[in-house]
Amino acid sequence: MAVRSLNPNNVKYLAVHCSDSPKNRGDDAATINRWHIDSSKGFDLIGYHAVILEDGRVQAGRPEYCQGAHCPKINSKSISVCLIGDGDFTDEQLVSLREWLMQKLQKYAGAEVVGHSDIDPRKTCPNFDVVGWFESLTEEYP
Repeated sequence: MAVRSLNPNNVKYLAVHCSDSPKNRGDDAATINRWHIDSSKGFDLIGYHAVILEDGRVQAGRPEYCQGAHCPKINSKSISVCLIGDGDFTDEQLVSLREWLMQKLQKYAGAEVVGHSDIDPRKTCPNFDVVGWFESLTEEYP
């Protein structure tokens, strides 16, 4: 599947995902890149734009000028981030996620923060209520 360009003026969503990996396995952006390339979906590279490790470090994924490959309904109008883990995320990850989202909201004014499951109700990813979590943070720390 050829990588398409992403028009930054079309970004309407910041999509949060999870890797659904067991804790402490050491998965990272390179791991996910291998999964995506080796999948039967024909990916050329990792589908997410960023990956947040268990220790809170943020690794680059797909370049932001490329359309993501993470949620077909919104790939052409979203930037995505993937938390390593299956729902029991570390405090460091959640701090980094908030910072990443706030930075992207400055860059993509008016974008909506969503979880994968908000777009595709058949999914549970990222296994927590992203919208409610983010709204509670922005009320507490405007």
